[in-house]
Amino acid sequence: MIPRFGNARQRGRRYRHRPGAYAVVWQEGAVLLSRQAGPVPEFQLPGGGIEEGETPLRALHREVAEETGWRIAVSRRLGAFRRFAYMPDHDLWAEKLCTVFLARPVRRLGPPTEPGYSAVWMPAARAAASVANPGDRQFLLGLARGPAGGRR
Repeated sequence: MIPRFGNARQRGRRYRHRPGAYAVVWQEGAVLLSRQAGPVPEFQLPGGGIEEGETPLRALHREVAEETGWRIAVSRRLGAFRRFAYMPDHDLWAEKLCTVFLARPVRRLGPPTEPGYSAVWMPAARAAASVANPGDRQFLLGLARGPAGGRR
């Protein structure tokens, strides 16, 4: 059973299934977050939707580079969660299936290429308190003691 975080499914509303891949990018007790400026400014795990024909890992590498400007190396899958959310950029209600991976930074490529995004490094405990999504928070809390503590 995949846990759900956030709002429950609303009766009578149609949701589009939207799989995504997200990363906890960990380095020496700090986590790399993406800060999305709008429509509501928020911190989040970098990552996003898996496009048709794309593997989850390919999507993860693409999304992390677009949102943070970093190239990463993925070490393992941490787990997954579901959430029901409105996606204003796509004007749709989605049932998001979020798969979370542990990664480390490899090289900074430059600034984020996705408009409205910036990359922010912060201590893991502060990152857990700062992210807007309760699913992201749960994975960060599991890793607050170090990357070995987050196995699921």
